[in-house]
Amino acid sequence: MTPHPQGRHAKERPRRTGRQAAPGGGEESVRIYGLHAVEAALANPKRRVLAIHATLNASERLALTALPERPPLHTVSPRDLDRVLGPDTVHQGVLIEAEPLPEPALADLHAARLVVVLDQITDPHNVGAILRSAAAFGVDGLVMTARHSPPLHGALAKAASGGLEHVPVLLVPNLARALSELGEMGFLRIGLDSGSSERFEDMPEPEKLAIVLGAEDRGLRRLTGELCDVICTLSTAGPIRSLNVSNAAAIALHAAHLKMQGRLEL
Repeated sequence: MTPHPQGRHAKERPRRTGRQAAPGGGEESVRIYGLHAVEAALANPKRRVLAIHATLNASERLALTALPERPPLHTVSPRDLDRVLGPDTVHQGVLIEAEPLPEPALADLHAARLVVVLDQITDPHNVGAILRSAAAFGVDGLVMTARHSPPLHGALAKAASGGLEHVPVLLVPNLARALSELGEMGFLRIGLDSGSSERFEDMPEPEKLAIVLGAEDRGLRRLTGELCDVICTLSTAGPIRSLNVSNAAAIALHAAHLKMQGRLEL
């Protein structure tokens, strides 16, 4: 029998520090956990995975031994991962250390048709859920500020359930400038606000659309709203008009997908 190129699986606990220096002096490494998030990262040719820490059960579910170029695999127990990630983390028995994805530039969106812009949404679970919906509806890019945004790993990656590997995330230093540039590229910039009298569903079919979402507590900032071409609401029928931002994003993206396909009838 030909020995496995990685040798025997060493029982090694993941390192405790949150971010690690990548080999060769490159960018710091990040941690991604959860079966779907890890599976997507391993399948992403743009993601360099440095190490896998997995239980025997998770290794079998992910078919890690079948990977053509598998990173070093360390067999661990669920308790080992609990010690590193915290006892309340739903890691599903697997954690990888990887390099961050290459950062795209705003200019890369010239050929895009549908993008999402986040105005200081800091909850990683909300941003991750938005990324998951964005991947489902073919969003070409997600724009958010480098500051006042959650890190692109950990809880966000888990909530995105693989969406982080499919939707380019652009971290910009100035959201107002980014919105101005999107307008120059021909995007119709629609901000969502439950207090608006304009319905998102009534907007004309756009050639290029940027959906702009604000934080749960304060919504769109004043300048962000001023740089939108129109502020809209999602029509509702019940006593509660406002929605969780990730739910609002999913509904708006579904409506936008149908509208841009020319199938939304009102």
